[in-house]
Amino acid sequence: MPANNAPRLIVTTTLTVEGYEVAEYLGVVRGIIVRAPSITQGIRGAFKSFLGGSVGAFEEVCEQARSDAFKKMARQAVEIGADAIIGMAYDATEFAQNTTEVLAYGTAVKLRPKTSA
Repeated sequence: MPANNAPRLIVTTTLTVEGYEVAEYLGVVRGIIVRAPSITQGIRGAFKSFLGGSVGAFEEVCEQARSDAFKKMARQAVEIGADAIIGMAYDATEFAQNTTEVLAYGTAVKLRPKTSA
């Protein structure tokens, strides 16, 4: 991993990390966030939806939820000693009116540099 031994977590949607091979699979890691828009965001979003176009207030809620879910997933990976998360993806489910679950998940792995054959 990094030469200066600084902790660094590689996160990728692919199943490989260039220059490395998987030394150990540590398991699935995930971060789950449940979000609903604030009253202000809800009013702004509802008003904008009447007019059409991009609904920035709801985009803010979604982006914050994705960011928070990602951070939770990454924290879990670091806690179990992972060097990387491979196959990372997001999923979202609306399970109540204006309430959405956002899930970030992937496989935590230990890496080792590829050896030349």
